[in-house]
Amino acid sequence: MKLLYCDLETFSEVNLKTHGTHAYAEQAEILLFPYALDDGEVKCWQPGYEIIPDELYAALLNDIITTVWQNGGMFDLTILNHAGFIYGIPPLPHSRVFDTMACALAHSLPAGLGVLGDVLGVKEDKAKHKTGQKLIQLFCKPRPKNSELRRATRETHPVEWQQFIDYAKADVSAMREVYKKLPKWNYQPGGFEYDLWLLDQKINQRGVAVDIDLARGAVASADKAKVSLAKRANEMTNGEVNAATQRDALLKHIFEEYGIPLPNLQMATIERRLNDPDIPEPLKELLKVRLQASTTSVSKYNTLLRAVSPDGRLRGLLQFSGAGRTGRWAGRIIQPQNLMRPTLKQPAIDLGVEVIKADACELFYDDVMEVVSNCVRGCFIAPPGRKLVVSDLANIEGRVAAWLTGEQWKLKAFREYDAGIGPDLYCVAYGKSFGVDPHNVEGRERQIGKVQELMLQYQGRVGAFVTGAATYRIDLDVMAAEVEKTVPGEVWEESQGFLDWTIKQKMPTYGLSDKVFIACNALTVLWREAHPMISSYWKELQNAYITAVEHPGTTITARMLKFRRDGAWLRIRLPSGRCLCYPSPKVEEGVCSYMGTNQYTKQWERQLTYGGKLFENICQGVARDVMAYAMPEVEEREYQIVLTVHDELITEAPDDEEFNVAELSNILSKGNDWTGDMPLAAAGFEAYRYRKE
Repeated sequence: MKLLYCDLETFSEVNLKTHGTHAYAEQAEILLFPYALDDGEVKCWQPGYEIIPDELYAALLNDIITTVWQNGGMFDLTILNHAGFIYGIPPLPHSRVFDTMACALAHSLPAGLGVLGDVLGVKEDKAKHKTGQKLIQLFCKPRPKNSELRRATRETHPVEWQQFIDYAKADVSAMREVYKKLPKWNYQPGGFEYDLWLLDQKINQRGVAVDIDLARGAVASADKAKVSLAKRANEMTNGEVNAATQRDALLKHIFEEYGIPLPNLQMATIERRLNDPDIPEPLKELLKVRLQASTTSVSKYNTLLRAVSPDGRLRGLLQFSGAGRTGRWAGRIIQPQNLMRPTLKQPAIDLGVEVIKADACELFYDDVMEVVSNCVRGCFIAPPGRKLVVSDLANIEGRVAAWLTGEQWKLKAFREYDAGIGPDLYCVAYGKSFGVDPHNVEGRERQIGKVQELMLQYQGRVGAFVTGAATYRIDLDVMAAEVEKTVPGEVWEESQGFLDWTIKQKMPTYGLSDKVFIACNALTVLWREAHPMISSYWKELQNAYITAVEHPGTTITARMLKFRRDGAWLRIRLPSGRCLCYPSPKVEEGVCSYMGTNQYTKQWERQLTYGGKLFENICQGVARDVMAYAMPEVEEREYQIVLTVHDELITEAPDDEEFNVAELSNILSKGNDWTGDMPLAAAGFEAYRYRKE
């Protein structure tokens, strides 16, 4: 006996979706514990009605037996280690867990057991699955408050209860077959990625300390601001709109009152209109009210308050390998990876934290909602006697891109900057594009270089540049007028030709004027000309993909990477040894595709890819690996990781000089045996409250 396949069916008064696993687990009870030993019969223990079977108890206590769960690390073990003591079950260490969901995500497969089974060819009775969902609704969730029967149990619903047992046992059977069919290149006990998953579980169980007073104050401030904004919207529309959040009513009023047909009331649309000098001031004020009222960051405070544990720590914020193909961490609960970019300077945010907690926000700030949104990060704090030590890998994707492709001038520029003898890379990017001394690049020119660097290295063109320009608040009309004077004539003509072709092909021009479109494309052309090794790599990667798909079992080398298709899998081996996985790859008339989870629909669908997209996956995957390989040493040095945000580590450490950002940054950026001569750097800060540097 080596494997114990397990699952839990549970009940809690707490809503799992809105409160997170840890808040749920604090009030959870175990209803059913289906299990199977190796290939033996699937059985089911009913904790509320039976003593634990001897064979199950013995297996749970046997250190040489690996337990297999679907989402066991984040969910089942959290429940078991909260509620298991009632039945004499000691805490089960994560080191004895194989998590099929984590394994699936590590290979770019869907997380859900049902979809995962479909993908791997595990037969499942769909009708039975639908019945199972109804049974979960019946037994695992509280009845409506007005219901005469508060809980459905074995006594109240004996027939359904037996069906519930059958369903639970079927899930274990399906999981067992899934386990056998799952690839395990990137996740198996004893390997680096499995050990990293163990560390991830430790981080999630540890959690991060939260300033509950700030969160409560922010909610209260936002609630008062919403009332005030609704009143202003009502007054400004002569009673036609009761609140600025009423989109359709507001669009109707704007059209009827001002004759302006807005396509929507999204932030980008409103900001463009606010910059239009021809828009009447009353309409501008109304649009500003709409912007304030539609701020969504406030919901994060409510979620935080629901999910925080009684000890003041928020747990379960990270999903191992949850960010699609790259292996990066994804956010859970309040989605820390998607916190809004600050619009206020840090001193204003620091003051905002204090006035929010003092219930005096409206006294100091006209736009209360903006302040509240900017202070979300500030909810993450260090407990007494400790501090946050934070470090972020500097421009890691740009460094990885230059290293993988052999873009030597850029590698040299990174090294010179790190040594303190060269300008930053945004200045270098602009200087290289326009043939000017990067030491003389500053202000708006540096911002243009920044957008070029961040948005164009993955084969992006005008649309990508415009997106970046909006993020960094570049006035495109002003930029276009300046760029037109400095762009070589042949590049401007080439970009004019691209605009003509775009219009002819009925492709999007993003609502841009001709001059702005041409200017954005010209900046794209100049960046590509300055980066011949990167630009040529896009085609090389696409060709490697095509060749590997068309010649199964053959290893194709593309500079530092290796492509290979075996059966239904195409794998790209990264320098770390980890593989990016592309299930069911296909090439039709030169178009590359694979099966994956659509990030918008969340459905398992065929996805298109191309050289630039492959390069993005690869660079982000390598960047993730650079950070991942540093994390064990970070922990060994007693910097306790509480959160990761993209390429940034947030750690908690004793509040003394021995623990400092210089040491943490050195650990994060010193590299390892596979990073070779990649230029790495990291920087950060020490604080008692998290912020965006």
